[in-house]
Amino acid sequence: MLKRSVAEVIVEEELLELLKSGKKLRLKEGFDPSFPDIHLGHMVALKKLRQFQDMGHRVILIVGDWTAQIGDPSGASVTRPMLTAAEVEANAQTYMQQFFTIVDKEKTEVRWQSEWFGDFTLADVIQLTSKFTIAQLLARDDFSKRYSANKPISMTEFLYPLLQAYDSVAIKADVEFGGTDQKFNLLMGRELQSYVGQKPQQVFMVPLLVGTDGSQKMSKSLGNYIGVSEPPQQIFGKVMSIADSLLIDYFTLLTDVSEKELAEFKQALEDNTVNPMDIKKRLAREIISQLYNNKEAEEAEKHFFKHVQNKEVPDDIKEIVLTPELLKKIQRRKPIVEMVKLSSGGKVVTGYLVSLPILLFEANLVKSKSEAKRLIEQGGVDVDDNTIIECECRIMPGSIIKAGKRRFAKIINSDIM
Repeated sequence: MLKRSVAEVIVEEELLELLKSGKKLRLKEGFDPSFPDIHLGHMVALKKLRQFQDMGHRVILIVGDWTAQIGDPSGASVTRPMLTAAEVEANAQTYMQQFFTIVDKEKTEVRWQSEWFGDFTLADVIQLTSKFTIAQLLARDDFSKRYSANKPISMTEFLYPLLQAYDSVAIKADVEFGGTDQKFNLLMGRELQSYVGQKPQQVFMVPLLVGTDGSQKMSKSLGNYIGVSEPPQQIFGKVMSIADSLLIDYFTLLTDVSEKELAEFKQALEDNTVNPMDIKKRLAREIISQLYNNKEAEEAEKHFFKHVQNKEVPDDIKEIVLTPELLKKIQRRKPIVEMVKLSSGGKVVTGYLVSLPILLFEANLVKSKSEAKRLIEQGGVDVDDNTIIECECRIMPGSIIKAGKRRFAKIINSDIM
């Protein structure tokens, strides 16, 4: 429990003694509800929390409704925009629904920062800031880099680690969990507890999971994430797209596969005695079984084999009806009829020259037009089995559009045709 999927524990000997003492520990896990969704990167720490819960310890989940309205750079070297209270509330509710797919709700206590910061006065803020120096805050890596590069750092950002540290004081945390990018903030909590006479919390850090791009940490803002609430078929497909070099890390951090079996996987991959795709399928099944169940994992694998490996169009394909309203948005040239094709029966079929990014967006095959353009540039969009590399494209009733590896849609005739 203190070794696998663990980057660093401060102080490991002290935490070990606490675990041996039989004391029911208070495990602090805070989250900044700037975004509503949890991805597999968050799952690394959540699985550790669940392990501690299974040993009888209690998770104190802190909703950072105050710090979310300040913004934490977390190594991004930019200032996040402040959120409204309503946005924080909505994000928090979605976050918690997903959180409890991994962590035991019955062994979790949910606390909102507003419980203690709601009555904070200016005197309280000044007293809190008096515990630390500017030099201490500039020791934080991203603050230091921005300061050296003459990039702005707001006073509110300096407050963020102090407020996070005060959370530990407010709930009397025994252990705080987080990724390695949160080390500075976690240690600030330990230091502030010492200042006020509490026993300093232990700091439990997990590695950062590399995203599907194979280079940067998994992040929604980078688009290289796999969400824990995504449909099983989508999770399966995304896992199948990760680099072979990430397989062992993903197994280690996200599954309960034994160390013995992991060693066998690693050796087989190094010796080229196994197809990496077979290992990825096992990984996808393991992850989906945890988030959903074994049946959903099996169905997702069948779908992948049928519609991705064998390139079959799904039976329940999404249909796009070319209504006058839709044509007005996507059409790119007058007259409407751009192409006439005779079918085998001699019937005239009308085609249209359209903006493919707008069509993909309006059909909900992508989340934004910019995502659609990136997908087209990467060769990830097919129309009738032809890869499209331009943003303008001809379509007709019956055309099959494929966006990425798993999203299909069919153009359907309408009354105007």
